[in-house]
Amino acid sequence: MKVVIETPKYSFFKYNRSGDHYRKVFFSPVPTIFNYGYIDGVKGADGMEVDAVVLGPRMAQGMVMEFSRCYGVVRFMDDSIKDDKYLFYISGYRSSHILSFYFKIYALFKTFRYLLSEQRISRCKSLGIEEISNDII
Repeated sequence: MKVVIETPKYSFFKYNRSGDHYRKVFFSPVPTIFNYGYIDGVKGADGMEVDAVVLGPRMAQGMVMEFSRCYGVVRFMDDSIKDDKYLFYISGYRSSHILSFYFKIYALFKTFRYLLSEQRISRCKSLGIEEISNDII
């Protein structure tokens, strides 16, 4: 599986790829504690590429990594739509408790973001982390 990094680890901005460049989507009060991107060529329920979380050292935006398997999935609901994030591991510390806490805070932030920017109530929720021993994509 090819994973493309859109948002490098420790970034306060969330980016999305748009053609051959990356555009800022929003500012987050909490920096990402991982590299964030997508699995190239695999579409999710929201019509976009499936989200990927890459645990390891900070990687450059646009970097493409090849993985033979994912190690888990963060079950996530964004604006009432399934928006799971698949976990890939390179090296370093990994804790499902810390990731779970991060995504609970992120879901709360997204709820407030929809309320403030679009003036509507949205269902955003982290549904937990499922560790897997084989590929499910």
